[in-house]
Amino acid sequence: MRLDRRHFVAGSAAALALPTLVQAQGAPPIRIGEINSYTAQPAFLRPYRNGWELAVEQINAAGGVLGRKLETVFRDDGGKPEDAVRLAGDLINAEKVDLLAGGFLSNVGLAIADFANQNKRLYVASEPLSDALVWGKGNRYTFRLRPSTYMQAAMLVEEAAKLPAKRWATVAPNYEYGQSAVKWFKELLKAAKPDVEFVAEQFPALGRIDAGATVQALEAAKPDAIFNVTFGADLINFVRQGNTRGLFEGRLVASMLTGEPEYMDPLGAETPVGWIVTGYPYQDIATPEHTKFREAYRARFNDYPRLGSVVGFDTVMAIAAAITKAGTTDNEKVIDAMKGLKFMSAFGPVEFRAIDHQATLGAYVGRTAVKDGKGVMTNWRYADGAKYLPSDDVVKTLRPQ
Repeated sequence: MRLDRRHFVAGSAAALALPTLVQAQGAPPIRIGEINSYTAQPAFLRPYRNGWELAVEQINAAGGVLGRKLETVFRDDGGKPEDAVRLAGDLINAEKVDLLAGGFLSNVGLAIADFANQNKRLYVASEPLSDALVWGKGNRYTFRLRPSTYMQAAMLVEEAAKLPAKRWATVAPNYEYGQSAVKWFKELLKAAKPDVEFVAEQFPALGRIDAGATVQALEAAKPDAIFNVTFGADLINFVRQGNTRGLFEGRLVASMLTGEPEYMDPLGAETPVGWIVTGYPYQDIATPEHTKFREAYRARFNDYPRLGSVVGFDTVMAIAAAITKAGTTDNEKVIDAMKGLKFMSAFGPVEFRAIDHQATLGAYVGRTAVKDGKGVMTNWRYADGAKYLPSDDVVKTLRPQ
């Protein structure tokens, strides 16, 4: 498939000025150093890598970027921040990559961002959701694609505030992502509905949840509703124990990420019904951009895309758009081009805000259901990320100047 300009830039003057891409004879490739937790988080990152490679193939088939092919040097950090930093150094110093990208776990993403800042090299964070990445520990060299914990909490709070529930409990993995998600959900829900109270918190270790004990502790608090942030194997164990022990009967649940196929597919018919979730109803999204992406993905991999597929694809498209806008791979000039960059994602137009380097990519919000023995999202809508970010004045109080 050829890649038209709408995949690179949307609605910016730069789109009108893009030169025709002509493959330069003998031009060296543009090298991206990509670091991720492939062995630690395969459910999300296998589809992510597929989406990444699809974007690279499409761009290179269309002539590359500035007449040069894209090339990726992949590295696996195993979910360990110290390994990610070591690999980042190897990619910059030995592999001579032009920029860094990737990251899944928030603590790993923060470690790479700190390395990028110290070494003054561009880092395009694909997936880490911690708000510290662009606010408390934000820096000139780090940009983030996915909607953050603040953004997704705000999307869920918009729906949770409509519920009659007053007594809430929370459960989240005990590291940066989970702590940040709970913090913002509590703060935003209290602001929207001052009479709510939080009666219990559970912070199990990531990947090591004692689901029985966690469910028992939540049940003992007798909440009206639960905010869940667990994912992957922890989510499966939590749901199964919750179903067995009746935790969800008569209780409302708002749950971050649960509507993504990566996490609903393993649950199958055990998927809880009626949860308010952020996710990805890939089979039902009929926008031109998404339809083109989904069909290209199916043709290439004989499979349907997951949310990771979109994140991988869009990360490459954003990088290509930034280099095209800069007209060079010079590190500082590409960073300047990233500020305010507009490009067309699989979900539609996206912009990287200049003030905090957060992209306006949104998420789908809906309810869980079971159809033909499989978890699906129903009654969903697209929540544009730009509408769920604080104002510039607030950001100035959150981000170091």
